[in-house]
Amino acid sequence: MGSLRIVQEEIEKRSLSGGGWASGNGRRAGIETTCYALMALHDRPRPARDSAIDVLLRTQNPDGSWPAFEGDDPEGCWTTALATIAFRFTRSRSAPVEKALEWLLHNKGREGHWFWKWKFRTVDRAVQFNPEKYGWPWVPDTVSWVIPTAFSLIALKQSFPCCRTEQVANRIQLGTEMLHDRACPQGGWNAGNGIVFGSPLTPRIDTTAIAILGLTEDRKQPTVFQGLNWLRQASAECSSAYSLAWAAVALLMLHDQAVDLCITRLQRVLGSNSSLSNIETLSLASIAINVAEGKANPFEVR
Repeated sequence: MGSLRIVQEEIEKRSLSGGGWASGNGRRAGIETTCYALMALHDRPRPARDSAIDVLLRTQNPDGSWPAFEGDDPEGCWTTALATIAFRFTRSRSAPVEKALEWLLHNKGREGHWFWKWKFRTVDRAVQFNPEKYGWPWVPDTVSWVIPTAFSLIALKQSFPCCRTEQVANRIQLGTEMLHDRACPQGGWNAGNGIVFGSPLTPRIDTTAIAILGLTEDRKQPTVFQGLNWLRQASAECSSAYSLAWAAVALLMLHDQAVDLCITRLQRVLGSNSSLSNIETLSLASIAINVAEGKANPFEVR
């Protein structure tokens, strides 16, 4: 598709001189942004792709985690899961992935600690969720959120498609149960919880799509079925290229018939204004169009 070539060329053009990509007008390589762009360009043997891999290799912390930005504080965060997925997808060196997986296995939402379980059951009742079911936080020592949990599940499932140890299996099970527990009553997912102060929160397209990607093995469960129905309806009325790209990637994973309309809307929204979109949006759009053409999905669990 011509639109795919144009989008990929725009991504390459905006790479930083030192490698990787910055979010917005930043001057430091952002790990999230770089991972998305690397996935979008994984089959293009160009300097921008190779430089992005070098950025990820040099920014990994000694404990195996990744920070949010190059030169950031040496403390890992949720981008560790995303970088692991990107390395697997590009078939780059596997050595740093093993340490990253160890870090993910030992990182958990704060509600998993006995004190916070007690607190959420007895004192803090503003949000409604089961503290026994926890996933992964954005940064260590905070509570679980939907997006980092979904990405962590994908990273673990891709790395251990079989022969999972008991520790890996337990973490996957807990994270899976956490996503089901935090779904919004009307279907789909918000950023963290489905209900706050007794009121149901409004689902978000990107969060719902990412949660579904993390739960593809549970696609027949009511939570995923409701989320998928909500995603179809919401994406049919959406005008955000970023949200449409995430919706398309999730719908493509499930071979859903609504994906054709979603891809058409995505290409229409991008149109001739791809130069006005940020790198994250361009990269996700490229990933979605690539998958629609029959190429590999970076978030697929085999």
